[in-house]
Amino acid sequence: MKKIRFSPSVFSVISVVNIPKGRTNKMPTEIKLYLYVFDVFAFILGAIVGSFLNVCIYRMPLGLSVNEPRRSFCPHCKKQIPWYRNIPIFSWLLLRGKCVDCGGRIAFRYFGVELLTAVLFLGLWLKCCSTGIWVLALPYWILAGLLIVATFIDFDYFIIPDEITLGGTVAGIIMGFAVPVMLQSDSHAKGAFWSVIGAVVGFLTLRMVVELGKLAFGKKKIAFDPAETFNWIRHGDDADLKVGEDTSLWSDFFERDSDRLIMICPVMEIDGQKHENAKLDFSFNQLIIGEQSFELDKVDSITGTCSECIIPREAMGLGDVKFISAIGAFLGWQAVFFTIMAGSFIGAFFGLATILARRREWSAKIPFGPYLALGALIWMFAGTEIVHWYFSRISAR
Repeated sequence: MKKIRFSPSVFSVISVVNIPKGRTNKMPTEIKLYLYVFDVFAFILGAIVGSFLNVCIYRMPLGLSVNEPRRSFCPHCKKQIPWYRNIPIFSWLLLRGKCVDCGGRIAFRYFGVELLTAVLFLGLWLKCCSTGIWVLALPYWILAGLLIVATFIDFDYFIIPDEITLGGTVAGIIMGFAVPVMLQSDSHAKGAFWSVIGAVVGFLTLRMVVELGKLAFGKKKIAFDPAETFNWIRHGDDADLKVGEDTSLWSDFFERDSDRLIMICPVMEIDGQKHENAKLDFSFNQLIIGEQSFELDKVDSITGTCSECIIPREAMGLGDVKFISAIGAFLGWQAVFFTIMAGSFIGAFFGLATILARRREWSAKIPFGPYLALGALIWMFAGTEIVHWYFSRISAR
């Protein structure tokens, strides 16, 4: 068998200048072989990273360290999983999605995230190789990992942790400096500068959307006929509000100090005081009933019936604003507008599809973060081509 040796000339395969754009039959066999090796490496690396992303998705929302314990553990029995039972993609298949120790079901998501990350890493590597700028794969891989974690956490908890958004913005600026070609720059200083511009443009643009959305859709009125029973019960620095069968965390209603929640109550009772036909004007820490004022951190419970409720709401959360800032830091200000537009179109399309399928509640359960993540992925794979095609169609008219 012929022994393959890595000669210095072979490393021109992964140089920024000389990497082949696309793969043809005329390409030397030796170069093809090395490219296939890197393809396999990208897929395996993605699977390994996907395993770590599963750790982040599970632990971050619960406030657990992603480093301690160092090994993954079963979500049911909490027993740590040895490395030979934690091989990305394959272990879930071989174990049929079950824990060896307790028999508990291991969600398909663990396998799905590992496979998705592996496929995206390979796809982004091939995309970067096709343009001849292989070094772009590194920042694109980092961003893809952030997008995956943000998406799955947002699905479950309707939040995107600051470690992803703020940390991602910092990582994007660092990558802009280290890999300036990521932002079509020819110097490290310019790369960092345009990365900062992308982050700022992303933050300000979506923040403006949030403020306009607050003006247009900042309140939601709900009428109950007959009146629904409600319970407000304080626990520590927060509270639970249960109206009928629906329970919500009190702090979720108050993104801003100016937010007010109004309840019209035929009958209600607050710490033993009974009121009839009362209008309850809530802020997060205070309740006003007529001329009476109550500090909620001194109230244990409020009960009664509610005939009408006006709740404050946001067009989207501040996490989405910080999320697009991180995307802008990696991809630049042009990608910000593309990502927002693409995410909005995808969201609108999915919303229309759920209405036609008479499953409107499905779209209500999907936050905007995953749509932004999908828009950013589209930009990485084909955003520039789509923009050029669109403007060429307009100019041809």
